[in-house]
Amino acid sequence: MTAVQLRAEIAAGHVSARDVTAAHLARIDACNPSVNAIVTLDAEGALARAAKADDHQAAGLPLGLLHGLPIVHKDSFLTAGMRTTYGSPLYRDFVPERDSLIVSRERAAGAITLGKTNLPEFGAGSQTFNTVFGATRNPYDLRLTAGGSSGGAAAALAARMTPLADGTDMGGSLRNPASFCNVVGLRPSPGRVPQWPTASPYNTLTVAGPMARTVADVALLLAATAGADARDPLAIEQDPARFLASLSRDFSGVSIAYAPTWGGLPVERAVLQVLDAQLPVFATLGARVEAACPDFTGADASFQALRGQTFAVGYEALLREHRHLLKDTVIWNIELGLQQPASAVVQAERDRAALFARMHTFMQTYEFLVGPVSQVVPFPVEHETVSRIDDTTMQNYIDWMRSGYYLSLTGHPAISVPCGFTDEGLPVGIQIVGRYRQEHALLQLAHAFEQATQHWRRQPTLPC
Repeated sequence: MTAVQLRAEIAAGHVSARDVTAAHLARIDACNPSVNAIVTLDAEGALARAAKADDHQAAGLPLGLLHGLPIVHKDSFLTAGMRTTYGSPLYRDFVPERDSLIVSRERAAGAITLGKTNLPEFGAGSQTFNTVFGATRNPYDLRLTAGGSSGGAAAALAARMTPLADGTDMGGSLRNPASFCNVVGLRPSPGRVPQWPTASPYNTLTVAGPMARTVADVALLLAATAGADARDPLAIEQDPARFLASLSRDFSGVSIAYAPTWGGLPVERAVLQVLDAQLPVFATLGARVEAACPDFTGADASFQALRGQTFAVGYEALLREHRHLLKDTVIWNIELGLQQPASAVVQAERDRAALFARMHTFMQTYEFLVGPVSQVVPFPVEHETVSRIDDTTMQNYIDWMRSGYYLSLTGHPAISVPCGFTDEGLPVGIQIVGRYRQEHALLQLAHAFEQATQHWRRQPTLPC
C-alpha cells in the first residue's frame, strides 16, 4: 500500500500501527542485509512508538497527518537518543540529545521512526558509500549504486522497507537516488521545509525534503514538514495545508519546455530513449510541449564556488583537526572554499543572480520545464563516481550531476518521478521543474504523469 492508503486504513481501524510497523520491520530484516539502506535500526523503539500511537487512537484523540506511518531519517538529521553518523568515522558513535526540526515535525505528525538511512560521508556525492557502513546497493540491480546522497532513503523505499523517507538535496541528492531507484523525490523551494540546526542558515543551495513511492505520498509528507519556523531565516510563511489540496488538474493548453540535455550536457543515450518514449504523455494530458531550455551560462563555476564556501563554513574545523579521517572529495571541497579568491565568490553571486533572472523570464513563457534527472543510468557500486559520459571527461566527482545542480542554483522546485526503464531494466526518472515557489502545481503535473504511466508500480526482484 501507499502511505496515503495505509494512513486511511489505520484511521479506519482496519489495521493497527503495530501491525504496519511489524510488517515493515520484517521486510527490513529480510531485505536490508542485501541492500544496506538502513544503517541504524530501532525495532524495539519503533514497536513501542506504534503501541503508543494505537493507544492514542483508541482514546479517541485527534490523529496527526502521518499517524502510524513508518518513516526512516537520513543519517545527517539529528535523532535524539539514536546514533547520527553523517557517514563519517568521526561520528561513528555520536548520539545527539535533540532532533533536527524535520524529524521533530514528522514525529509530532504521528510518524513511527524505524531508523536511519545511509549516505556518503557528509552527504558529499551522488553515490552512497562510506567507511562506516559501506555502500548502499540498488534494489533493481544489487551490482549497481542507488545514487545519493539520499541513497539509503531511496533504496529503502524501493525495497518496500518503508512507505516514507526524508532527505536533503544540494546538487540533486533527493532527485538522483529517486531516479535511480524508481521512487519520487522532491526538492522543495529553499525555506519550504525549514532547517534547524544548521551551520549555514542562509544557504539556499541545500534543502530538506520528502521522498516516497508516489507523488501523493510526497505531498502528504511535505504538508507535515513544511511551514514557518523562526529559527530558520529563510522559512516560507505559507500554510502547509495547501499541499493537502487535490492533485487533480486539467492541463489543457499548458506550456511545457523540454530540455533533453539541459543546454548541451552529455547525457547517456539510454536515458534519452526512456524520456523520449514518455514525452507524448504530456500531450495526452492536453499540454503543449516544445524543445526549449534556459540559458545556464555561468552555472558551473557559480555552483562550485558556492558549494565550496558551504563546505568551508561547515567543516573547516574538521579539516584542521581530523584531516586524516576525511575522504579526498570532502577535503577537496573544503579546501576549494578556503582557498578560492574572493573574486570567485563575488562572480558566483553575480552569475547566480543573472541565472535567476533568466530563469524567471523563461518560466513566464513555460509553466513547467522537464528533462533528465541524471545524465547517466545507475553504474557499478564499486565506482565512486562517473569519470566519463560518452566522449566527455568529468572534471570532478559531481560533474556528472550538472542536470541536478543547475536547477538547485535557480531556487525553483523540482521533482523526480519514475519515467520508465532501460532495455536492461534500470529505472530512469524524469525531472519536472515548476515556477518559483509553486510546489503544489508541480505536484499536480507530477501526479498526472505518474497516474498516466504507472511506472511506480514496478517493483524490484530481490532475494528476500
